[in-house]
Amino acid sequence: MIKRPFAVFDIDGTVIRWQLYHALADELARTGHLDPREFQKVRAARMLWKKRAHETSFEEYERTLVALVDKAITGISVEDLETACRGVIDEYKDQVYTYTRDLIRDLQAKNYLLFAISASQAQIVRLVAEYYGFDDCGGSEYEVKDGYFTGRKELLVSSAKPEFLKRLVAKHNAGWQDSYAIGDSDGDIPMLESVERPIAFNPTKKLFQHARRHDWKIVIERKNMVYELEPKDGKYALKN
Repeated sequence: MIKRPFAVFDIDGTVIRWQLYHALADELARTGHLDPREFQKVRAARMLWKKRAHETSFEEYERTLVALVDKAITGISVEDLETACRGVIDEYKDQVYTYTRDLIRDLQAKNYLLFAISASQAQIVRLVAEYYGFDDCGGSEYEVKDGYFTGRKELLVSSAKPEFLKRLVAKHNAGWQDSYAIGDSDGDIPMLESVERPIAFNPTKKLFQHARRHDWKIVIERKNMVYELEPKDGKYALKN
């Protein structure tokens, strides 16, 4: 029996044009679940990143953001977080990259199983996966007690993604032959390494360098243009 092939997608910055984790912080602030003074620190860090103040400005912004969101989620009700997640998805679900949106449709037509794996909250990842017809998904899980989040969490970090993917493959009896993985950041490298057809999409500098060393396909989408770079004879050629 031939097993169905699969494709696994990162979500933030790979399918959705913005980071859902960041959008959720904005929504929690808008609905009064984040301290306005604390949120100003996030906005200041975000502006340093947008100005490209230094090479690690994005990483520092993310650390500030994650700490604040974790603090906000501690003690919030499941209902309130799910409401915030739905608000984010209503706004961002169609703000996607055309390359990955079209790749999803193409692989679905070819009978691929589609998985979504992201470090964002599982609640918001599930909403994206449902909207685009993914077969299964995974995100960071937060402990709940009596209907409220305790603050304890299990992040789906980069090192955990390959093992989580293996569980999804086993669960759905999928095949590794001709498998795809699509990601945009350093944290996606372990997941990309585990498949036959990795694609570095709008990659960070570290992912770009790693992709070049291993002859991975690189795709860049800017404005209304998609540039597909295929490895050929130790160099890259622009796909016709």
